[in-house]
Amino acid sequence: MSDTDTHETETQSLRTPIVAVLGHVDHGKTSLLDKIRGSTVIEGEAGAITQHIGATAVPLDVVSKVAGKLVNPDDFDLPGLLFIDTPGHHSFTTLRSRGGALADIAILVVDVNDGFQPQTEEAINILKQSQTPFVVAANKIDTTPGWNPQTDAPVQQTYEAQSDRARSTLDGSLYELIGELSDAGFSADLYWRVQNFQNNIGVVPVSAETGEGVPDVLTVLMGLAQRYMREDMEIDVGGPGAGTVLEVKEEKGFGTTIDVVLYDGTIHADETIVVGGKNEPIVTDVRALLKPRPLAEIRTEDRFEKVDSIAAASGVKIAAPDLDDAMAGAPVRVVRDREIDDVIAEVQAELAEVEVGTQEEGITVKADTLGSLEAIVSTLEEQEIPVMRAEVGDVAPRDIRFATTADEPKHRTILAFNVDTLAEAADEADQRDVRMFDSDVIYQLIEEYEEYVDEMERAQQQTVLDNITRPARFRILEDHVFRQNDPAVVGVEVMSGTVRNNSFVAKFEANEPKRVGSIKGIQEQGEDVDEARAGSRVSVAIDGPTVGRQIDEGDELWIELPEKHAKILEQELSDDIPADELEALQMYLDKQRKRDPFWGK
Repeated sequence: MSDTDTHETETQSLRTPIVAVLGHVDHGKTSLLDKIRGSTVIEGEAGAITQHIGATAVPLDVVSKVAGKLVNPDDFDLPGLLFIDTPGHHSFTTLRSRGGALADIAILVVDVNDGFQPQTEEAINILKQSQTPFVVAANKIDTTPGWNPQTDAPVQQTYEAQSDRARSTLDGSLYELIGELSDAGFSADLYWRVQNFQNNIGVVPVSAETGEGVPDVLTVLMGLAQRYMREDMEIDVGGPGAGTVLEVKEEKGFGTTIDVVLYDGTIHADETIVVGGKNEPIVTDVRALLKPRPLAEIRTEDRFEKVDSIAAASGVKIAAPDLDDAMAGAPVRVVRDREIDDVIAEVQAELAEVEVGTQEEGITVKADTLGSLEAIVSTLEEQEIPVMRAEVGDVAPRDIRFATTADEPKHRTILAFNVDTLAEAADEADQRDVRMFDSDVIYQLIEEYEEYVDEMERAQQQTVLDNITRPARFRILEDHVFRQNDPAVVGVEVMSGTVRNNSFVAKFEANEPKRVGSIKGIQEQGEDVDEARAGSRVSVAIDGPTVGRQIDEGDELWIELPEKHAKILEQELSDDIPADELEALQMYLDKQRKRDPFWGK
């Protein structure tokens, strides 16, 4: 057996590393993928690049062609790279293979001028949690003022062609980015300075627009995979296939299908598979394995061609009966020569790893995949927001009905991540007063909910405040008696608190407040007003007393506080009332408590 033969047989069992692309919304994830695809399509290699379902395969010869001098294909025995191209960075978060992330490696795309954005932070946290190795693509270097683009050139080559000014501007942005990575707990540097990629993150300056630095991105990914992941890529290519559901989709002529990334073994048309479902694993037989037709044939009616079998790593669409309840993010296993119950147990065990703890009381969460559900629920737990129900799938009327069973109004809410709301569910939510929040960014979803709760709590406090007697201390001014009784009309100065119409007035006699009457009118500069705040001088009509008997010039009077109201003010609303009102409350309580230490407690 010659050397080439051994090389051949080994390659058979080495699968392509799976690469995920993540980053903030408009930092260029999609354009970078398009550029990687485009640069390889333009090479005009027949079948050089193959479109899979939900993934793009870039073989080693294409990588080395694009990377030019940067890559010597003889240094590699991995077959190339498979880019997952599902939309949104949650494709990564949420897709798992046995116990880990589905992606073996990731590119975090960051706009070099814009730096870290909330979604970048979110992506970084996900990479940390899953311990996935990644490189940072510092995108949009071509927008540096005075940049002189060198189409598709490796980064150091284009760097040398720039003016000192453009170079130092770019350096400034890159070092700022390296600083932000360091704040996030990662030691990072420009990739050509990194000796050990296991301990340091390589930053690759790139432009998805001009292709500059794209050779470097492919080189670094290929090198990382070859050096640190080769052992993980060794698979038994003939073994029963294992994969993860990317999406569940209706397909004309096939009914409900699942888009799957196969990361181990092989799957044949007509084999029995077990797929993770909403309630229990689904056992079904493959009717057809579908791959996208090559670009040249896309004109034909059928967008897919049937294949007899497919080996890892690749993306494939599986048509089979009973897939309606399949879940994105769930495992797919080929049964082949194993006991079906063992395979069902394996799928169940993997689903059970996605622990989404729920409580007796709390909000309802719906998400597009198991992984995103897990990510949201763990973030909600960190924020101490309880979850009563968490499920994969669109928002349906039964979710609304379930949300109405929450005891607290603030929990009658549904957080929907990257899913649709069925029309009848939206109508029902309106009728039953269930609040819906939807977004495809986890932090936004939670932020909006928290703002809503704050707003709601403020409104509740306000309602309580509006219905509660507020404390006030005021003094009858000398020479300001306008009428002695029925009602007594006197000029007063409000010392602290708020004097309101229709409140009872009391006067303390030896720490015992005696009611002397009630306020029947307040006038400020001849105008009728409802209340007077600390510092104002107003005339008040007090029904009940006679000046000279029960009250007199110079007397200190108080608004009479019911004990229950005093207690609520002191224990729950002390942060919501002005300082002077708090002072009046404190003085009132002190007087009462001299007589009865437990008054208002």
